[in-house]
Amino acid sequence: MAIELATKFATNVDELFKNESKKSLLTNQDYDWTGAHTIKVYKVSTSQMNDYDRNGANVSENWSRYGAVKDLDATTEELTLTKDRSFTFAIDKLDADETAQTLAGASALARQQREVIIPEVDSFVYKTMSEKAGHKPEAKELTVDNIYTEILAASSALDDAEIPETERVLLVSPATYALLKKSPDVVMDTDVGQDMRLKGVIGNLDGAAVVKVPAVRLPDNFGFMLAHPSATVAPTKLEDYTVHENPPGISGSLVEGRICYGAFVLDNKSKGIYYQAASEAV
Repeated sequence: MAIELATKFATNVDELFKNESKKSLLTNQDYDWTGAHTIKVYKVSTSQMNDYDRNGANVSENWSRYGAVKDLDATTEELTLTKDRSFTFAIDKLDADETAQTLAGASALARQQREVIIPEVDSFVYKTMSEKAGHKPEAKELTVDNIYTEILAASSALDDAEIPETERVLLVSPATYALLKKSPDVVMDTDVGQDMRLKGVIGNLDGAAVVKVPAVRLPDNFGFMLAHPSATVAPTKLEDYTVHENPPGISGSLVEGRICYGAFVLDNKSKGIYYQAASEAV
């Protein structure tokens, strides 16, 4: 007697785990690229302070009682979008039907966004911030004993640069976060509001929101980054995704997508980012 046992395919898909993006906590969308691929941002100089010449003893053609008369500089920096990325794939109509619709266009598109697009954009933003940081000390070994000292140094550097004390974000990898948890000097406030937890904040350390990001989205030998969101502009000018049903030449769906994005650290605000690289993997 022979019995062939039944095989059943579940309609649920074994999806990959992927983190949501947390870059919005460290960046801003203050500039508008509508109708342009490049924008110019003005940088205006200031005037030095002088001792007022009360008696007018030094007054001359170019020198008043207030001091030497100078013109202010008004230079610009160009922000040009450099990332114009795309993808496409087809889903045969029978493939979709005979896999219990697990290959449906809409779900496949959502998977593409979650597993491919978001990680790529995050990695580009964090790489740009680390390269353009206004504070970049020499790489050093981070340990349980020195991690808090190094974070205090970062906080002090931002203080001396007169960076706002509010809205600062401490970006760490899981390995660096483990050092913080093990350090006897660190007292982290984990009483974070639900709205901030949904955005990715897991705690607060010395006034900075602590955000943990997978190491795969960070530069190699990433230690930690303390940043103010005003320093980095991370625009997405175009995000266009389409599912074409039965286009010419395909019996099924054709999925196409395009995203144009960028990341810019403003010259006058670069001191709002402190990046500490590790001399070896944490």
